[in-house]
Amino acid sequence: MLELIKGNSLEVLDDLFGERGEFVDLIFSDPPYFLSNGGITCQNGKIVKVDKGSWDKSKGAELNHQFNYEWLSRCQKVLKTNGTIFVSGTHHVIFSVGFAMQQLDMKILNTITWQKPNPPPNLSCRYFTHSTETVIWAAKNQKAKHIFNYEDMKNINGGKQMKDVWTMTAPKQSEKSFGKHPTQKPLELIERLISATTKVGGTVLDPFNGSGTTGVACINLDRKYFGIELEEEFIELSRRRFANAKETRKQMPF
Repeated sequence: MLELIKGNSLEVLDDLFGERGEFVDLIFSDPPYFLSNGGITCQNGKIVKVDKGSWDKSKGAELNHQFNYEWLSRCQKVLKTNGTIFVSGTHHVIFSVGFAMQQLDMKILNTITWQKPNPPPNLSCRYFTHSTETVIWAAKNQKAKHIFNYEDMKNINGGKQMKDVWTMTAPKQSEKSFGKHPTQKPLELIERLISATTKVGGTVLDPFNGSGTTGVACINLDRKYFGIELEEEFIELSRRRFANAKETRKQMPF
């Protein structure tokens, strides 16, 4: 099952809770980082503006935090009793996310550091080069008995306990063959998160679908998927990626 819903995340999550109640095993979310405010970065050796779209513009610390609280509170409602949520972000947003989780009495389980081996250089030479993003993993509440596929993670880590620092490259060019999204995450990262915390047939939701990487991961791993996306451009991109993933999976020998 794969469902892509166009609309405002807050409104759609309210509707889903009204229709289905607590129905989600896992949520992965890569919310706006509020970075598009006139800054610059380096991309493919060129200086470019950090302007991802109006959805990424900061409205000030208080309103930004209120937004994080509102979408997280709705995500918490649709999670099953023992469901969990992963939220990815840089320092621009992740502290607000963590505080909102505490306000909602979620149980923070881990913070995973995604290390990028080839990050863009720091152009101002006034800071350490940004080379990581943080992923917070939290349970619905303090009493939740979350799923963790410990042995699976140990097996893919050479028989050793998997640590909370993961080195992975940015999305491969093959993951952008149908189009690009400015905050696209690597498929490898999302697949590992889903594999670690859900069972085959489980339901995964992404309130900020973007380029649809979470949906592609669900197709590859036999999970049900609900994605919410406001921009038609990225809905079409996701549909192309989903169709390709389904066709590729049909051709795989099992």
